[in-house]
Amino acid sequence: MVFRPVERQRDFGDGLDYGYLTIYGHYRWGLMFFYAAKVVWFFLQPSSLVLLALAGAWWFQPRHATGERAGQVARRLTGLALAACLVGWSPVPNWLIYPLEQRFARADLSGAPVTGIVILGGGEDAPIGYARQTHALNEAGERISEAVALARKLPQARIVFSGGSAALLPGAATEAGVVRGMLTDMGVAPERITIEDRSRDTWENATFTRAMMKPKPGERWLLVTSGWHMPRSIGVFRAAGFTVEAWPVDYRTRGWTDGLTFFHSPADGLRRLDLVAKEYSGMLAYWLKGRTSSLFPGP
Repeated sequence: MVFRPVERQRDFGDGLDYGYLTIYGHYRWGLMFFYAAKVVWFFLQPSSLVLLALAGAWWFQPRHATGERAGQVARRLTGLALAACLVGWSPVPNWLIYPLEQRFARADLSGAPVTGIVILGGGEDAPIGYARQTHALNEAGERISEAVALARKLPQARIVFSGGSAALLPGAATEAGVVRGMLTDMGVAPERITIEDRSRDTWENATFTRAMMKPKPGERWLLVTSGWHMPRSIGVFRAAGFTVEAWPVDYRTRGWTDGLTFFHSPADGLRRLDLVAKEYSGMLAYWLKGRTSSLFPGP
């Protein structure tokens, strides 16, 4: 069955008009896509495939399976796992992430004044923050720190944070729940801050934020997110009808020279390989669903 884009009103009880949102079929299909993507990716990410290959090799050992073919399968699966570990140790993950980080340069702040700064969630560790009653950032924390620096440099700009909870189970701590206090404690005036706390992915970041802020022609909005996440984010915001300018942060490479650098351990490289594989997969999935302006958005 083919689902056509339809206009549906999604009532959050917050007085905002979400009727323009383009959702495929019924909203439940969006929920199904979100949960299915989470579960499928859990098993298909490179590090999980290594574990699955090792588990398969163990199962096909002679004491569990008989025949020469079983032994061949076990050896091939073991070889596959070892090859993946070698890839994780090699510079290959950096080769893959470098084009993403280089795709967009930072916006030129001269010229027309900046209307607002949109910060995408992902830089805060909400569960730790709630549990420890502190401001907890993760390795993408530059999304917050750089946004605060921009807020001080552009005192007239509005500050918008977009991020709910991407957890599978309900009731999880939301990113937005900790960020308002974090921004105010870092010196951003509360009246400048707008929080969008319902989005679970980049598509909802763009569509929900557009619905809240209703950007006008001629306004300048900066988008703050990780450099490796910027191409997909820009494409999604364009598809949602929200024109933004890139302000990439959280770079994982110093430049092309990291394409010659091996990781200290296969685990470090596999973690980066998981990250970049998820990003390329996300761009492809969004493109297939019509949620981005192009397969590999550029300036």
